[in-house]
Amino acid sequence: MTLGSTIRDAREAARLSIQSLSEATSIRIGLLTEMENNNFIHCGGDTYARGHLRNIAPKIGLDAQTLINLYNEEHSTEHRAIQDLLVENNVMQVPYEAKKISWKVPAIASVAVLLLLGLVQIVISNQGADVAPAKPATTTASPAPSAAPSESAAPTPSSETNAGPVELSITAARGNSYIHIIADGETLAKGSIFQGETKSFKGEKVISIYFSNPAGLDVTLNGKQLAPLGGQNEEVRRTFR
Repeated sequence: MTLGSTIRDAREAARLSIQSLSEATSIRIGLLTEMENNNFIHCGGDTYARGHLRNIAPKIGLDAQTLINLYNEEHSTEHRAIQDLLVENNVMQVPYEAKKISWKVPAIASVAVLLLLGLVQIVISNQGADVAPAKPATTTASPAPSAAPSESAAPTPSSETNAGPVELSITAARGNSYIHIIADGETLAKGSIFQGETKSFKGEKVISIYFSNPAGLDVTLNGKQLAPLGGQNEEVRRTFR
């Protein structure tokens, strides 16, 4: 129970209206209302507040010292802890000192930004340069045979010339391939050759070939091994006479 509610309850128990108490104590009604709401700000300080309480106490049947003790506990600045007063006056507050930013921080940040911009420029320059495609590594796994070519992919003649019969040997040394072999106008083979297989063909005058993966094949013409006829998964057509 607060001091204000104690005054109000005692006044009501004494069957006094707040107007009657105002007339009996010469304290204006507005100030009495604030005091009963436990607000003593407008009393004019501790001395005047205690004087009002001494004036009110006998009118409502209470001991004046009892009201003054309650006032001292709840409202008197004289009885507040010294620590509260010191804090209120900023005596015990830890002073705040603004931290100064060292010149090293913006300098390091600037260097980092310049390095980042340089790295981005290098990356952009490298992306714009022509880069030769890397040669794919060989693998022991056998790739799936290439799809069969259309009829328009049949071998066409070229300028390979050799007098007499033409003997051709094909070994799938590094992978699978699709082959189409025509000798003297007759198709001798058309389909897949798998890694590890070797097939030989002979023509009286001419042999035309189509390979879908020449990089995986070793080709021997009339007992002489030829240089690779093409790259991985390329399509090549040659004619040997």
